[in-house]
Amino acid sequence: MRAIAVFPDSREVKLIETVEPVITRLGQVKLRMLDVGICGTDKEISSFVYGSPPPGERYFVLGHEALGEVVEVSPDVHDLAPGDLVIPAVRRPCPHARCRPCRAGHQDFCETGDFIEHGIKGAHGYLAEFVVDDASYMHRVPRELREVAVLVEPLTIAEKPESQIRALMQRRPPWVDRDVADRAIMGKGYHALILGAGPVGILGAMTFGEAGFTTSIYSRGRPPSPRVDVAQMIGAKYLASEDVPVEAIIEHVGAIDLVYEAVGHPVLALEVLHQLGPNGIYVLTGVPGPHAPFKADPAMLFRDMVLKNQVVLGTVNAGSQDFAAAIADLQTFYRRWPDALTTLMDTRTPLDQAVERIMSGPARIKTIVSCQS
Repeated sequence: MRAIAVFPDSREVKLIETVEPVITRLGQVKLRMLDVGICGTDKEISSFVYGSPPPGERYFVLGHEALGEVVEVSPDVHDLAPGDLVIPAVRRPCPHARCRPCRAGHQDFCETGDFIEHGIKGAHGYLAEFVVDDASYMHRVPRELREVAVLVEPLTIAEKPESQIRALMQRRPPWVDRDVADRAIMGKGYHALILGAGPVGILGAMTFGEAGFTTSIYSRGRPPSPRVDVAQMIGAKYLASEDVPVEAIIEHVGAIDLVYEAVGHPVLALEVLHQLGPNGIYVLTGVPGPHAPFKADPAMLFRDMVLKNQVVLGTVNAGSQDFAAAIADLQTFYRRWPDALTTLMDTRTPLDQAVERIMSGPARIKTIVSCQS
């Protein structure tokens, strides 16, 4: 069986031949991997910024944005069958009894940091021809989403904070007699600014647009560009950072009620935070890599946050409810913006060319590896 493996000690990323996995215990499922998306996390792991193998092993298989097809289940698994398409959850709970979120099935809120993440930390990932995994962490997707289902995991990045924003919006007056949990009206009359026109940013723009927000995307790159094309397809306003400085964003879009940051650039994130409007919500999803020190004025920042009643929210990973929401939303997006989703995805790269593709420059927007010949 072929797989893409990372060897941290020797600093290698390469295609390997390994033994095809088999089901060894109850509760397991065997998957034929179809598609795996490549993101910034994978590129950083491949640059040896972080990433760790399972205990006692020299390497780990890369890949966490995955779509697989069930080929076999253990005798006690009754809710999955061969032929089902599934998205595996990435994070698994820590073993500590004191960790209340993990014991409650919300390992995305783990309090100990001892979780494992497939393809990232302490467990093999999915960039392989076959995988055996726990059936309880599989999320079934409709066959009609086959071509775009690999986008489910990156879409969960927006789904998790979106569900929390519903509650946070209730702190804003006027308090009217309506259910703010109704997505169709949650963002109505409010403006969301998306930082970054990569896959996470574009999927976030779709998510908050569907929730009623007027959306704008602020990113590098002028037209013509597929990123600009996708923004226009989904009805978002696109602002090129080369043409619009941060301090002028408000002149182009008006008051900013929500910022969804999807770039992982600390300087830009702080600059835009100063532009957030009163009672605004700022969602941080990017994980900054090593960065040269820069000057900032925390006193001014904190003063603004207090005087303007602002909320800053950090979010990472996703829970089972977020995967369910992402699958449902992806169905809606595929019906509403089919051309945008297909434009978002690059031509699929064969597994034997994956290393070169991962180590090279950025794709049109989203790199997808096909695990089957």
